[in-house]
Amino acid sequence: MKKIEQGFIIDRLTDSILNTISGDSFQTEISTLKKSDLKNILKKNGWNFDWKTEFNDLKKEIYKLTIVNNPDIIQGLLSVTIESDHIYMDLLESAPFNIGKEKLYEGVAGNLVAYACKTSFQKGYEGFVVFTAKSRLIKHYEETLGAYHFKNQRMIIDTELAKFLMTKYFKTR
Repeated sequence: MKKIEQGFIIDRLTDSILNTISGDSFQTEISTLKKSDLKNILKKNGWNFDWKTEFNDLKKEIYKLTIVNNPDIIQGLLSVTIESDHIYMDLLESAPFNIGKEKLYEGVAGNLVAYACKTSFQKGYEGFVVFTAKSRLIKHYEETLGAYHFKNQRMIIDTELAKFLMTKYFKTR
């Protein structure tokens, strides 16, 4: 099976997500994607990937990022596979309105990567997360996330980086 090369952009590592117009910060929550959510996550609505196929793959877990008290508007999606000693990020996508110069919120991708790290710790994998990057974005992930370029297009987030990302996004309340 061909691994999808990740093309998400880490615009900023924030404590939550930031509205680009007002500068307001919004607390987020991450929950499991439901089948009923799929009706709006379509290419015709600007999404780049086929999330229905991703959702139907029983080996993958799909999560959605939403703003607290606004569960119907999905800000971004994450698909992961639980491997024997790490979490593999299969796919990460910000909502169409959170991409590009006119994006509504910053911090979506960072938030989802931090969640993959949190899942890795919960599974006893010491925060290790792996993903396949588009060649042109390897340097971007090294500089913005601190991810390690392992070989080919494989990127690794280790324990220390995972702890940093988790404390940034998941403060103990």
